[in-house]
Amino acid sequence: MAAQSFDVIVIGAGPGGYVAAIRASQLGLKVAIVEREHLGGICLNWGCIPTKAMLRSAEVFHLMHRAKDFGLAATGISFDLPAVIARSRGVAKQLSGGIGHLMKKNKVTVFMGAATLPAKGMVSVKTDKGTEELTAKSIVLATGARARELPGLEADGDLVWSYRHALVATRMPKKLLVIGSGAIGIEFASFFNTLGSDTTVVEVMDRILPVEDAEISAFAKKQFLKQGMKILEKAAVKKLDRKPGQGVTAHIEQAGQVTTQDFDTVISAVGIVGNVENLGLEALGVKIDRTHVVTDEYCRTGVEGLYAIGDIAGAPWLAHKASHEGVMVAELIAGKHPHPIKPNSIAGCTYCHPQVASVGLTEAKAKEAGYDIKVGRFPFIGNGKAIALGEAEGLVKTIFDAKTGELLGAHMIGAEVTELIQGYVIGRTLETTEEDLMNTVFPHPTLSEMMHEAVLDAYGRAIHI
Repeated sequence: MAAQSFDVIVIGAGPGGYVAAIRASQLGLKVAIVEREHLGGICLNWGCIPTKAMLRSAEVFHLMHRAKDFGLAATGISFDLPAVIARSRGVAKQLSGGIGHLMKKNKVTVFMGAATLPAKGMVSVKTDKGTEELTAKSIVLATGARARELPGLEADGDLVWSYRHALVATRMPKKLLVIGSGAIGIEFASFFNTLGSDTTVVEVMDRILPVEDAEISAFAKKQFLKQGMKILEKAAVKKLDRKPGQGVTAHIEQAGQVTTQDFDTVISAVGIVGNVENLGLEALGVKIDRTHVVTDEYCRTGVEGLYAIGDIAGAPWLAHKASHEGVMVAELIAGKHPHPIKPNSIAGCTYCHPQVASVGLTEAKAKEAGYDIKVGRFPFIGNGKAIALGEAEGLVKTIFDAKTGELLGAHMIGAEVTELIQGYVIGRTLETTEEDLMNTVFPHPTLSEMMHEAVLDAYGRAIHI
């Protein structure tokens, strides 16, 4: 059978791949996309979206228990875990189905199967019906990543869960161990702890949420401890003794001593590895560094016509970064002149309770880079809207270059900060200075007023503290 010819072939239909395919089609290119599992990839099916649906259930459950604080009455409060999971899966299914509609609307040819690259400009797709041979001048790798597994800590779906197992939990853990306190680990710890699990988090670094500003990490730890979570920092799980039908004994090393604790469930969230295997990349001359494809600022791999975007191309491992790279690469292929991605202007969000969001340099990183800095802070307790919402625990922190007024970084913890952070992202993209932000009028009463006050505070001008 003759090979089918396209202008662009995208391998992987996650938030990077499907967006690249749509933008390429919008620009008049003939596009094919290959996906081996689900349209929408990990994000829509097993990551960003279903976890947010679950966390929303936990948030409502938490608020119901606070009904009295708002002059309301709620008795007999409980939850139905299968129903929570079913809602989460339904949300994911709805959005995944929407991607299929978008592919048809944009005339993108979809191939469901596993792809390999037998030669430059060629893609072989093994489908249920046989093998399809495709050719294109440009190929975009968007195969994403999967959970990292450490020896002895591998997930089995019974006693030890990966994020996938946790998303379709068939039981409520009574005593839960979460290994790793990055965004994935902390979100699951927050969800199960809110619903009543006795939750312990083990982090090998010296603080939880280690990529965040140290002050924000400390604030988060204080809140989690107040919620009953147990946190072990500078600690490592050395071994798991699994006892089917009973639970797990974890050997935890901290400060040079190993102790044992019993749990009925363990969630391993120790990072991710790129899906680079079985594609034929090495034979084409693609450079791979620690399971991620090496690219330049325009996501070019160094092999003519071959690009890599999203998680497979390295940090930050964020869906919105992947999507933006998808647009950039599609425009580059179409002969446009897109701007390269600036990683320091991409926001990171963690949807625990309280939420955490940040963009740019932390205070420590700014100092390491040699900047003379000005730092501003504003607490949620000083904001009228936060108090009215009953969400007075939080902090907004800004970091400026004292010489130029450039906003170097912004870090937030508290209610809805994952929505607020975009204001600072736009500020960094537009290269605004402290003066621009000070002269911006923020609506009242809103949580966003704290963003203004945190800027003012960096220059000794805060009004409400």
